[in-house]
Amino acid sequence: MPSLKDLRLRIESVKNTRKITKAMQMVAAAKLRKAQEAAVNARPYAEGIKRIIGTVTSSLKDAENAPPLLRGTGSDQKQLLVVMTAERGLCGNFNSAIVRLVRIHARELMDDGKSVKILTVGKKGREQLRREYEEQLVGHIDLSHAKTISYGEATSVADDIVTRFENGEFDVAKIFFSEFRSVIAQEPTALQLIPALPKPEDAEASTFYEFEPGEEEILASLLPRALTARIFAALLENAASEQGSRMTAMDNATRNAGDMIDKLTIEFNRSRQAAITKELIEIISGAEAL
Repeated sequence: MPSLKDLRLRIESVKNTRKITKAMQMVAAAKLRKAQEAAVNARPYAEGIKRIIGTVTSSLKDAENAPPLLRGTGSDQKQLLVVMTAERGLCGNFNSAIVRLVRIHARELMDDGKSVKILTVGKKGREQLRREYEEQLVGHIDLSHAKTISYGEATSVADDIVTRFENGEFDVAKIFFSEFRSVIAQEPTALQLIPALPKPEDAEASTFYEFEPGEEEILASLLPRALTARIFAALLENAASEQGSRMTAMDNATRNAGDMIDKLTIEFNRSRQAAITKELIEIISGAEAL
């Protein structure tokens, strides 16, 4: 049974931990407001550029002349998985949920005989994937220097992916990130980047356009920007999801610390009462013996 001193030290230790988790919760809440606003504001732009590409693509007369970023290589044998996670931990299951989706996807591809390569954006995803897929890791992009996500970080990621595609390192590229739904709900998501085959519903219906210059030239200029825009939106979604998950995790930790303090306080009071009772019994027993 722990002594009164041990219990007192444990209570003080848990109280200090509760102060830290409470402070982290408040910081995450403040960062979440900005991150959520940025993610929500980026969604219309991402959807708009997707519709433009869908409309231009639907007007293509010869799909064989489409830019490589749109039509791909004609094969899906070599797959690049771009895994976006956080640079820091203490954010609940945010990182592990994304990595879990990547593992499922990679296992399915490898079972089908595909070649899998993994590019990580964020330290935590790389740390987890290295245990099982170290041979598949082909690169890492460090964003730990960025206090807030900017278009520049998205450009560096996009340039890395496009360069690898032009060098023939892969046929299909997908990004994995967490889409922000609410403070308590973030959804791990996989999105194909290359080839950027738009869905039929992406094109504007019952609309006829004449393009100048031609569709191929417009797409050749627009597709790299669209790829960067999608990556930027994914990074913003990830940033909001990370802060939401951290806020929830720190709130749970603060509550758990409070419950532990209550239990330790009860145990401390009982032990102290037992010690006092024992001393009284010893005093009374000694007095009666005289």
